[in-house]
Amino acid sequence: MRSRRSCLAVPGSNPRFLEKAQTLPADEVFLDLEDSVAPLAKEEARKNIVSALREGDWSGKVRVVRVNDLTTQWTYRDVIEVVEGAGEFLDCVMLPKVQDPTQVIWLDTLLTQIERTMGFEAGRIGIEAQIENARGLVNADAIAGSSRRLETLVFGPADFMASINMRTLVVGEQPPGYTEGDAYHYILMRLLMAARTHDLQVIDGPYLQIKDVEGYRRVARRAAALGFDGKWVLHPSQVEAANEVFSPSQEDFDHAELILEAYEYYTTVERRGAVMLGDEMIDEASRKMALVVSAKGRAAGMTRTTTFTPGA
Repeated sequence: MRSRRSCLAVPGSNPRFLEKAQTLPADEVFLDLEDSVAPLAKEEARKNIVSALREGDWSGKVRVVRVNDLTTQWTYRDVIEVVEGAGEFLDCVMLPKVQDPTQVIWLDTLLTQIERTMGFEAGRIGIEAQIENARGLVNADAIAGSSRRLETLVFGPADFMASINMRTLVVGEQPPGYTEGDAYHYILMRLLMAARTHDLQVIDGPYLQIKDVEGYRRVARRAAALGFDGKWVLHPSQVEAANEVFSPSQEDFDHAELILEAYEYYTTVERRGAVMLGDEMIDEASRKMALVVSAKGRAAGMTRTTTFTPGA
């Protein structure tokens, strides 16, 4: 899976921001044609994005374009112009406000037609589906299984909060009066279950108080603790926080790698299924848990600092 600890939103209507984004250590950059771009600027934004994808240096980053949602008149032109113009430099298309699987199927079909017309590898460009209202959440399982191109489900908190009449104006924070528990727990877990059922990644949405980096970390830790793969970032100050929160600690990464190596040794050389690693018993379940931490660390470019010695 691609590393998506930090997913940076960049308005396609701002060439300066498009250039700046190339220098930031975000895992993913999505060039936006939707909410951050005014209606009269969308046509020019498409051109900016094609130029930035073709001419920019996006080394080490997942390159995504967020098109407009299917209730608008812009979506089909967004997909056609961007993919025909720069499809070979594009990793995924993000479709916002997905409410049912037919919308993802529409995008999959259009991408296939463009790829075949342009001579691109069919099926290479992935899809990110953004869930932003109650209907989308209720249909999350069907959406997650709707296309082999799907790589992620993405939570869109602002539109979602509005769609369920949540009484708050602060995106990502608990609504006033909700004093016990977490008002977002069910939503996040519902998306997580749908994504993991279909081997997808799942990304938390933005935290709009961009100057409150500690607030961002606090909210990001909630999603990371549940098992989310990353979170949107709206400002360069949030990138480092996201990369840190969604990476395992060095200690946890080393421990996971040690479990994997020890388990491999004991099950193949000594042919034992449950063994002691120091004071800890490890077995097949331990291996599966270690694989999760190890995969996240490796995707983040971490390197191991310990070695396994049999019998030690």
